[in-house]
Amino acid sequence: APSIVFIDEIDAVGSRRTYDGTTGSSEVNRTMVQLLAELDGFDKRGDVKIIAATNRIDLLDPALLRPGRFDRIIEVPLPNDEGRNEILTIHTRKMKLDNVDFDELVNMTDGLSGADLKAIVTEAGMFVIRRKGKAVTMDDFKEAYTKMITKETREEVTGMFV
Repeated sequence: APSIVFIDEIDAVGSRRTYDGTTGSSEVNRTMVQLLAELDGFDKRGDVKIIAATNRIDLLDPALLRPGRFDRIIEVPLPNDEGRNEILTIHTRKMKLDNVDFDELVNMTDGLSGADLKAIVTEAGMFVIRRKGKAVTMDDFKEAYTKMITKETREEVTGMFV
């Protein structure tokens, strides 16, 4: 039957092979070799398509990028001003907003991904809940942005919505 297999964060299993003699690198190498064997296979895949995603293409083993394994490499760049405005509009459309300046939000979030923007919107909403407010304000977004860009928060996302 027609199928699509999606491998998210392929760099976790398809990273550049190393030979440092450790058990960990040996396991990574075996996983990589098995992945390549499954991609190549002995039989044609027919109606089975494989799509993979990574935000670290620089870590992928060159063997994964050879012709015939993945036919296309599509880069999805970070959103521009218009894109960030649309993303913020989508994620805030069900929120009650009070005096929120979208132009300022767009300018202060330059270089952030759509996922980062969603996290900021969610966190701004959490600030309102914590203070028992009725609407999300620009200050809530500024606090959420500050929390988002702090190094500790970026490395430890587990506390993002707590």
